Amino acid sequence: MLCPSPLTLAASAAGDSRARFLRAVCVACVLASFSSVSAAADALPWFDSQGPTTAARQAVELLSGAAADGLEAGDYGVVSLRQEIELTDEAVELTADRVARLNSAFGSALRRYLSDLRYGRVQPQQVGFRYLASGGGDIRVEPWLSPATLAAGEPATTTPRWPEYDGLRQALASYRELADHPAWAQTLPPLAGSKLNPGQHYAGVAQLQERLVAFGDQPADTAPPTRYEGSLVEGVKSFQERHGLAADGVIGKETFEQLQVSPQARVEQLELALERLRWTPLPRSGRLIVVNVPEFMLHAYRVEGDQINSGPVMRVVVGNARKSRTPIFAAAMRTIEFNPYWNIPPSILRDETLPRLQRDPGYFERQGYELVGSDGRVLSSLPEGGLDAIAQGQMRIRQRPGAGNALGDIKFVFPNDDNIYLHYTPTPYLFKRDRRDFSHGCIRVEAPVDLAEFVLDGEGAWTRDRIVRTKKSGRSMSVRLQDELPVVIAYSTATVRNGRVHFFPDIYGHDRTLRAALRQRSAALQGQASRLTSVDPRSIP
Repeated sequence: MLCPSPLTLAASAAGDSRARFLRAVCVACVLASFSSVSAAADALPWFDSQGPTTAARQAVELLSGAAADGLEAGDYGVVSLRQEIELTDEAVELTADRVARLNSAFGSALRRYLSDLRYGRVQPQQVGFRYLASGGGDIRVEPWLSPATLAAGEPATTTPRWPEYDGLRQALASYRELADHPAWAQTLPPLAGSKLNPGQHYAGVAQLQERLVAFGDQPADTAPPTRYEGSLVEGVKSFQERHGLAADGVIGKETFEQLQVSPQARVEQLELALERLRWTPLPRSGRLIVVNVPEFMLHAYRVEGDQINSGPVMRVVVGNARKSRTPIFAAAMRTIEFNPYWNIPPSILRDETLPRLQRDPGYFERQGYELVGSDGRVLSSLPEGGLDAIAQGQMRIRQRPGAGNALGDIKFVFPNDDNIYLHYTPTPYLFKRDRRDFSHGCIRVEAPVDLAEFVLDGEGAWTRDRIVRTKKSGRSMSVRLQDELPVVIAYSTATVRNGRVHFFPDIYGHDRTLRAALRQRSAALQGQASRLTSVDPRSIP
């Protein structure tokens, strides 16, 4: 049976009850068709000849609450589904064909919801994240949302297993409640100078405290001071620590800007964090290393089913936001190298090393470089014509192990197309910076011995003492791991650590890209749904 167009329905004769029926069938047909997942008929009886079941009504309520997980209820045609229930409540004719179409429409919407909830709304590759494509193409409703389960008021969930997920979800609800908080009814008064130091007068003391209380950075029963001092300074330090800023209590340009970010903007960050968490690979068991680029932190985990325990946590330096961004991907660590050679990548060789050597040939020996020919021949000094040979690709430059080696004394290798790895550094002072995007793309780790101890746990007699002795020996050595260890380079500007929500700058602009992709998707889906309901069947005589 073909669906009639709205024009056909509008032209129907007055009193034609068939028009109302055809319009209802049309809505059900296309609701089933606009799903991106399989629209195969479900065995679940959302409707029967008597109308909607209790499960159908509760399924609509479930979809209506999709925002609690950072999803868009409109993506699932909730308005149209609710309209179908209202139409059948008015005793619109329910043929076997229409019951089948309605069941398919409801099943389709729920499959989309479950797939979005578990795997995300867009594929990570669409926004430049190099994770393997997530599943969910033909997710089945029955195991998760059977009518019996829904009728009991206990719908099963299929959210990611990450322990951080629930914390982000709770933070999302809290920041939504802050959207209409009176603390944002007016903007904060401008600072009198370039910064506000403890002890100084500030016209916005009361409003500043109101915001800090709303954020949870200060107790609600704290009396506002007459100037910027005391507990108010401590509240600002707490706020700074949660926003990746120097927690010194001084309100400068960056802190002042972050204090003025609206709760709604934070809601969007939390929604994006939940979306990305749905993409992020998580093994069923074993160890895992996650580097969150905007946070400039590495977190190690031990995974045993639903039990996820934290391992070492350390600061990292990541790729420069303007020149050499660290790609976002996942790979398997296979090797640790002690006292590694650094084979200078072609891009660095072309853009930096060769120009420097042309200006200052003595730089070659001072840096501990050596030439390696295509036949494996090694030269410890720069011969005449050596730079031309390098430029023509006949020889390459590598840096010998030592105190000045760019990789430090430990390198963690997880093969990938971009030749990115974790390593130590001869410039550890950079770990003291609040913003740490200084590398050419690789990731420098603050505590390589702690990380090596975590990685080599269970790999024979690799005690901490042996790790330290091996790296101090100066001898280059490669250790092959018996079990590959997953490494995830992640990107989230909102996280929950120890029960506190943290926000970080969108240094690579990935939030903007993902936000645009999600809005485009929702606009397309909701546009389709709105066109379906542009004619109200009840308005047709």
